[in-house]
This record gives sequence, structure tokens and C-alpha cells, in this order.
Amino acid sequence: MRTGQCHCGAIRYALEGEPMHHTLCHCTDCRRHAGSPMVGWAMFRSDQLKVTEGQPKVYESSETGRRHFCADCGTGLFYTNDQVLPGITDVQSATLDDPDSLPATAHIQVADRIGWMKDAHALPEFARFPGS
Repeated sequence: MRTGQCHCGAIRYALEGEPMHHTLCHCTDCRRHAGSPMVGWAMFRSDQLKVTEGQPKVYESSETGRRHFCADCGTGLFYTNDQVLPGITDVQSATLDDPDSLPATAHIQVADRIGWMKDAHALPEFARFPGS
């Protein structure tokens, strides 16, 4: 079983079993909603997800897409689209308590990728802030 939560801990969840896949999405919609250059999504059957504490707020991000987030801290948690992905919930994988337990397997929507993200892995790395 995997568990996760929002930033403030008001919403916690548990996942049973393995995901269908785990991808890094570069689409404009995901980037704008998360304020991030990409978003990790682990796709699970909706019955594999149980919210164990709190209740996410639901935002109608498109005609059929629904983004679930914590109304207290703003953390994005889940995405559902009953018309396009019936019975499926995408979970923002960075909200897992142990995100290393579920490595991503692909990049998706790279047609929308920010240009500088293609080579981001080649940038200099620092264990903490540079110069600290």
C-alpha cells in the first residue's frame, strides 16, 4: 500500500495495488495548474484510491476534467475525467509519502514541453542552494 498527502496534511490518501503507468506530463494545462514545468501522474483505477483524511475540493478545469486539490494549502492531488478516462484517477505522484517507490516510465505531451526542459538533466546540480 502506498500513502500520500497534501502539503499541510489536511488530506491524506491510500492506494492499493500497482498503477497502470506513471508518466511525466508536459501539457500546458497541467503546467499551469501546478505552476511547475511538468507534473508526475500515476494512473490508478478509482477503486484503488481511498481518501483517508479530509476532503479535496474539486475544480472543473475543463468541460469534463476535474482537478482535486486541498482547499487549505492548494496542493494538487488527483485528476479525473469520467468521459475520457472512466473509472480512472490520476494521482500527482510527488504527493506520495515515498515518491521514490514509484519511478516514472515516460514523458507525455512533449509537444507542449517548455523548450529548456528537454535538456534540464544536463544543468549543474547542487545538494542544497548554491554557495551554502
